[in-house]
Amino acid sequence: MRAWLMEHYQGVDQLRLAEVPAPQPGAGEVVLKVLFAALNPADAFLAQGLYPARPPLPHVLGRDGVGVVTTMGPDVQYPRIGDCVGVLRCDVGVTRWGTLAEEVAVPADSVASIPDGWSPEEMAGAPLVFLTAWQALTQWTEPPAPPPPGQRLLVTGASGGVGVASVLLGKSMGLPVVALSRSQEKAARLRELGADYVFDPADPNLVKTMIDTLGRHPIDLAVDTVGGPLFPKVIALLSHGGRVSIVGRSGGTVPQFNTATLLFHRIRLGGVSVGDYGPQEARTIWEDIVRRLRSLGRKPVVDSIVPFEEVKQGFARLAQGPLGKVLVRMTQSL
Repeated sequence: MRAWLMEHYQGVDQLRLAEVPAPQPGAGEVVLKVLFAALNPADAFLAQGLYPARPPLPHVLGRDGVGVVTTMGPDVQYPRIGDCVGVLRCDVGVTRWGTLAEEVAVPADSVASIPDGWSPEEMAGAPLVFLTAWQALTQWTEPPAPPPPGQRLLVTGASGGVGVASVLLGKSMGLPVVALSRSQEKAARLRELGADYVFDPADPNLVKTMIDTLGRHPIDLAVDTVGGPLFPKVIALLSHGGRVSIVGRSGGTVPQFNTATLLFHRIRLGGVSVGDYGPQEARTIWEDIVRRLRSLGRKPVVDSIVPFEEVKQGFARLAQGPLGKVLVRMTQSL
């Protein structure tokens, strides 16, 4: 089979398309003939050596995807050969070979059927970003639970995969949603998806603009995928007891951050890592997510699809800032 090999920790530009042996399923595993894979910023971080995982090389990236079951290992009851399924959260693409290949071996307890009414493309890019958004929104109580309805949610990088998922899930939880996006076109689309307010993070008076519109300390919970110079502005907008779920750092490191800004309003920061979810927990949460999207009349958002041979162009689109997910279509896809 063909696969995109990562042979160095020198970035996705160094990936190489090569012929490799097809995978064989171990106990409790199935092999999927991949139809669609999805690209994630974490793939690019891993390829640069900026991720905790350091898989042996060569490695194949790709954590999300949809495919048809072609072979089953011992002790597998579900799925069955011929089923078309999507990959839920697991180590595929992290410590084991991923979906940027024509075939991939996946733990059978880490796949799920395509929800009724969804296309394979919509399923292919959904699980990782929606599970990430779910954890970001629910991690502040024990046991985890959605925030009380009416609490105001801020989503930075709102047009990205996790951003769009956070907007949709926030609306399903009854949260007024404030989104940040630099593009007027994306801002309009985010409003269509349910964002109540959209502001431009490039506004030099962002904090004042938002306070003038929303009032002082207007944000109860922020889902932040950006970090960088924007982060102190996020802190300045939080209410007493406000929380920030930190998902990524697309804007780089936070310069000259004053930790005293956390003190008097008792601001809390929390990292997000869906690696904490085991197979059964991920499946239970995923089923809740699907129900919530159905209740909204919404489906996952796909930005663009590139051919398998153009994976590098797909990563370039990801770096540009898509609205929704960037997918890879395998040659054998229909």
